[in-house]
Formats: sequence, structure tokens, C-alpha cells
Amino acid sequence: MSKSFLFATWSGGGAVPPTLSVARALRERGHDVRVLADRSLHDEVAAGGAEPIAWTTAPQGDTSDPAKEVLKDFEARTPLGAFARLRDRIVCGPAADYARDTLAELRARPADVLVADFSLLGTLTAGEAAGIPVASLGTTVYPLPSPGAPPFGPGFAPAIGMLGRLRDRILTGLMIKPWVKGLPALNAARAANGLSPVDSVIDAFGRVDRFLVLSPRALDYPGRRFPAYVRHVGPRLDDPAWAGELELPEGDAPLVLVSLSSTFMKQRMVLKRIAEALGTLPVRGLLTTGPAVDPATVRAPGNVLVTGSAPHSAALRHAAVTITHAGHGTVVKSLAAGVPLVCVPLGRDQGEVARRVELAGAGITMSKGASPRAIAQAVDRVLHDPSYQREAQRLATEIAAETATDRAVAELEALAERTTGRDEGTPGHDTAERSGLNSVG
Repeated sequence: MSKSFLFATWSGGGAVPPTLSVARALRERGHDVRVLADRSLHDEVAAGGAEPIAWTTAPQGDTSDPAKEVLKDFEARTPLGAFARLRDRIVCGPAADYARDTLAELRARPADVLVADFSLLGTLTAGEAAGIPVASLGTTVYPLPSPGAPPFGPGFAPAIGMLGRLRDRILTGLMIKPWVKGLPALNAARAANGLSPVDSVIDAFGRVDRFLVLSPRALDYPGRRFPAYVRHVGPRLDDPAWAGELELPEGDAPLVLVSLSSTFMKQRMVLKRIAEALGTLPVRGLLTTGPAVDPATVRAPGNVLVTGSAPHSAALRHAAVTITHAGHGTVVKSLAAGVPLVCVPLGRDQGEVARRVELAGAGITMSKGASPRAIAQAVDRVLHDPSYQREAQRLATEIAAETATDRAVAELEALAERTTGRDEGTPGHDTAERSGLNSVG
């Protein structure tokens, strides 16, 4: 029986393709799917068969043009400054606007389930106020505090012993503290919609029926425990609609795929150093700049083909190594293909993703300021040490098993089948479920 799903997303770069992949899968199963999104995403939404709906009061951005970005976190001088922009410009600051637009759409055309990027707390607030099942989508490794994992952000290894656990308790408190400045705006949005205040922004992320983690469980820490409403449903491996056709550099030398952020993160000089590094190695390079960087501005040696985009899933069938900023999408596609990585984190969640790649033995991490020589040495090491290939292939096997069925679609269809709204005692608002932990996720 066909159901109605209202999705909500924003111009968040790599978070968009996996969200729209889920929307497309539901549409292909005959459901009615609408997507509240920035106008810059409407062509991509429509390409997947869903109906695009524009935000009217919430922020509008376009990551293909740095001047039109909402976050502009590349202007921040510190990681805390970059975080503050996310808090104040997406998560908390415009929460009332996101809630207003979402409720207006739900009143005009009700939906059976609301599905939103987990960072859109205003949209999640609207779903809670409307009394319909709500699912949030996490398009990276689970980013919220839970036992068995260090605080998210610094890229620490898991704690060992009493001192390590003490480190985690102290640093988790410090990492949560900057959210306090976003609490007044969030609670104002909740009050405007007849909802009680929350004690912390972190609590608000848990006021959902399901938190679907679009990431391999095998990429996270083995002993980590998760709240009962969290489900690991596997990564989305589709390429974005704008990926284009595959063109490979000439020759039969090992192929190195290069992909930094699809948004602007001041990556042009890093791309140039990577291209220079590959010029010193007996390899072929396929360097994709993404929409935010003009490929004509990246000078490269003859063995490196520079292009704006390419379907990574197809390119990875030929690749021996991926060099990436450790964006979650590129990492999981590489691992799903059994391709080891050289990670060059630029910011955001990338240090965390890179740390997990390293701990899994499937790649190594370099500083974004690494010299061409150091980058070349890292690529050579990954190419010729078989352990990286072996561990990448191990993760590929686990990802294949995890994605053999579409768990995200199954979870969302199960939510849509609820006939009395929140008939399980208001999950997401139920203290017992919210605080309960399991070890499976």
C-alpha cells in the first residue's frame, strides 16, 4: 500500500546524495515522496523521481558557489568557529523557520512519515508537534555521545583503561558545552509549537522514532553501544545525479582516484599538491574537483586527468587507491569496492571518518598541509603494503552483507505502517527508550 513520505534536507554537500538515495528508493517502490530542500537541490531531487518543495523562510544555499553557501565554514579560523556556524545557521539558529516551513507543508499535504537530515532540529521539532512518526538520517558515522566511543570531533582513538575513560568523560563535557548557546533558539521554536523545552540540544537529537545511520556498522568502534532508537542501516552507494560519465586516463598503470570535498573548503592548493605528488609516481591519476572548484584551475602532470566530476562507483572498479578528504561518501564507496585510502581531512567530520579508516587498517591519514613528497610516499606505501588492500576487502565483504537488503527503506516503511501515530508510547519522547542502550545499533 502506497504511503506518503516528506523528506527534508539542506545544501550540505555530501549529506545530500545519500538522503536523496533513500527518497529515490521509496519512490521506486511506489510511495509518494516529497523533499523540502534548497532550490539549488531541486534538479537533483527531481532526477530521483521525488517532488521538490522549496523552503520559504528557512535558509537557502548553493554549495556549488561559495558566495551562496549558508555555512561558509571555510571562513572560520578555528574548528570551534566552524562548529558555531553549523549551530547558529542550520541546527539551532533557524530552528523556528525550519519548523514553520515543515508544518506548513504538512498542513497543506499530510504525510505518513517525516524523514529529515538529523541536523535539522527545527524540522524534527515540526514532526514532533504534528504527532507523526519521525526518522532522522545520519549520513556519517554516528556523531552523538554514546558509551564505548571517544567524544566526536578531535579524532581520538578509543579510550584504554581508567585514564582513557576519564579523558572521555572530561572531553565529552567540553564538546557538549558549545551547544548551550543554541538552546534558547531551539526552545523558542519548541515553545512556538506548543512543545515543552528540552534540557540540552543533545537531548533534542533523540526526540525521534528512529535515527537511521547511513554508515557501515563495521566502520564504527566494535564495543560501542547505541540508544535503542538508533539503527545502522548501511551506506548508500549511489552516485549523485551530477556525476556525469566516466573517462579514465590513458594507460594501464595503477589508477589513483582523487576526490576532495564537493563543497568549497579551500582545497585548491591541496589538490595541486596531490596532482604534483602523483606526477612523481608510476600511476594514473583521476582527479575530480567537484562542483565548487573549476578543474581548469588545477594544474596537473600528464599522468593525471583532471575533471569536474566522475561517477566514483564506476571509477572505483578500476582504482588501486583513493586519495580523499575522508568525506563519508567517498570513503564508504571506496571501502565497498575494496579500495584502500589515503585520507587528507580538511575539517567537519572528516577527522573522525579518517580515524576509523586508520583503526580498521584500510588506509592512512595525512595532514592537509602535507608536501607532495609526503603524499607520494603515503600513496606508494598503500599501493605496496598488501595489508591495506586486505583490510579494505574485509570491510567490502561486510558492507556487501549489510547492503544486501535496503534496511533504510524497511525501517521507514515500518514506521509508515503505524495506524495510530505513535502507538508504541510515543517513541522518541519516551524516556525509557531514549535512554536505553543496545550493543547492536
